[in-house]
Amino acid sequence: MSLFLKTDRLVLRAFTTADTDHLFALDNDPEVMRFLNGGRPTSREAVGTRVLPRLLHDHPCWGTRGYWAAQEKDTGTFLGWFEFRPLDEGGPAVVELGYRLNRAAWGHGYATEGSRALIHKGFTDLGVERVTANTMAVNTRSRRVMEKSGLVLVRHFTGDWPEAIEGSEHGEVEYALTRTEWDRR
Repeated sequence: MSLFLKTDRLVLRAFTTADTDHLFALDNDPEVMRFLNGGRPTSREAVGTRVLPRLLHDHPCWGTRGYWAAQEKDTGTFLGWFEFRPLDEGGPAVVELGYRLNRAAWGHGYATEGSRALIHKGFTDLGVERVTANTMAVNTRSRRVMEKSGLVLVRHFTGDWPEAIEGSEHGEVEYALTRTEWDRR
């Protein structure tokens, strides 16, 4: 297991092909996928050919991944994943923060705990200058995690959705935090 980060309750580790079943289950929960694709299921083939390769990608500027499997530290239970990846393959200055957790993990503070730890690691160890995160404007739970993690709302915008899903008519929001802002806190 390639460990990336530990918190009080979480272990973030590199994905492997052995995570296929976990990812298939996660991406086939309609509530988990509600604000991503309207809750439509993901085929096992798509998990193997599209989802997993994206999660296994190493970013040259870090020589490591940008997506991390999240496990409960004490039990090893798969909770979902966190994204903390550079938006430019050539440098780590701006990273995107994201998370996708099993419904059973919702409401326990895992998303905030993992996000805060990634932000700290990014600003102290990885040369990150700005963290950004996006979600649908109506996704109040995700927005709250962003706010509790220290990010602030920077803009409201309308995305180009290939297929409109419920709530997309309200647009999207971007939150961000710079190293300078983080240092001041």
